[in-house]
Amino acid sequence: MKKNMGGLDRIIRLIIALVVVALYYFGVITGTLAYVLLALAAIFVLTSFVSFCPLYVPFGIKTCKAKD
Repeated sequence: MKKNMGGLDRIIRLIIALVVVALYYFGVITGTLAYVLLALAAIFVLTSFVSFCPLYVPFGIKTCKAKD
């Protein structure tokens, strides 16, 4: 698995995940929507830590810096 996520992309995903968790904690989002968004937030956190997004591969997207 080669890295395909840059630092900014990883930070944005972590911030979105934190916002979703905060919205759930404070009761702003509930029910099925909350569980779907929490699952998405968990995926964002996981992909941020491994610096690899499987959805980027078919589209050829790479947000990390190229090595010379």
